[in-house]
Amino acid sequence: MTDLRKAAAIVGAYEHPIRYAPDKSEMQVQAEAIIGALEDAGLEKKDVDAFFCASSSPTGNLMGLLDYLNLNPRYFDSTGIGGASFLSHTGHALSAIATGKARCAVIVYGELSRSRGVAVGTGGAFRRGVPTVHPYPDSFEEPYGTTVVGLYAMVAQRHMHQYGTRPEQLAAIAVACRRHAQHNPHAMFRDPIAIEDVLSSRMVSSPLHVLDCCVISDGAGAIIVASPEVARSARKRPVWVLGHAEHIAHTGGGLRDLTTIAAAHTGKAALEMAGVTHGDIDMAMIYDSFTITVLCTLEDLGFCQKGEGGAFVEGGRIELGGKLPINTDGGGLSSNHPGHRSIFLLIEAARQLRHDFAGTPRQVPDCKLALCHGTGYTIGTRHSGVTLVLGRD
Repeated sequence: MTDLRKAAAIVGAYEHPIRYAPDKSEMQVQAEAIIGALEDAGLEKKDVDAFFCASSSPTGNLMGLLDYLNLNPRYFDSTGIGGASFLSHTGHALSAIATGKARCAVIVYGELSRSRGVAVGTGGAFRRGVPTVHPYPDSFEEPYGTTVVGLYAMVAQRHMHQYGTRPEQLAAIAVACRRHAQHNPHAMFRDPIAIEDVLSSRMVSSPLHVLDCCVISDGAGAIIVASPEVARSARKRPVWVLGHAEHIAHTGGGLRDLTTIAAAHTGKAALEMAGVTHGDIDMAMIYDSFTITVLCTLEDLGFCQKGEGGAFVEGGRIELGGKLPINTDGGGLSSNHPGHRSIFLLIEAARQLRHDFAGTPRQVPDCKLALCHGTGYTIGTRHSGVTLVLGRD
């Protein structure tokens, strides 16, 4: 097997500071994110020969964006697997660069869900007036009023029943993300919260309260993934892609344990590819559509045993200063969540590994290795999972 470690690096990263931008178009914020990432890398549009994007919005199409920016890549991909899409794109860019199909790839995402009034995760197709009429698995679920938040709540209920997990433990995840958001000037919510605040917030779908759920925001971000040759001429210290694995989990003919997600397949594989262990990881960016997403992900990645996630997240372990700080930008629970969030996991991890926040409370001390894991769609039924391991140069 070809060793792909250090075959490609993240050399530019840019997160658009917007959280609400009704005066902008999605194509505009995507373009601004790309230009920001290129400037961060010290590169130009002419250097780009590969392009990756995905969006749930009809205005976020690849061909329109290429025309808008006057880019002409020889390699492109708009595969959409929900929130994990951009971690998947990074792995695919790694392969394209390693095989000589590309030298410099842009990976971009942007949506204006808040401006468009999209209530992400709160309604099914029937509630939107778009019935699922084709013979597809959703056809058998949508008539019963399933929602994204409802399906995640079902997993949380099962986890509590099976392992004794408590609402206070889920709340500890939301509290940790909010504490980290205080150090991010662009985070949507920065006021501190306590476990009691989470538990007293409005119930959305039992046992998930509103503070157990991600925010709905506008947002955009981009990264530049390049070959070692291009990386050597870039402005910033490269962040190497060391490990990558992806998986699709589904209902398994009704036999899958609801509390086991795709991360159970990707975590071990990505760590083995990178040649590192759980104990080597200095920080993690975990997709936090809901607090239960983080709990199940940490377990299935192998940071703790199945059923021990509740105890694992208590006592400040996942906060800055703890053994495994996660979501140091505030995450989807407090910073931003335009619909798909994994691009922001990559941006924050890259900046932590470059020590961009050195001298501030946001910086993970001596950060050398970071793990990113994204999920897409709903862990209660069908979802994607992608794990990446990134390393400081």
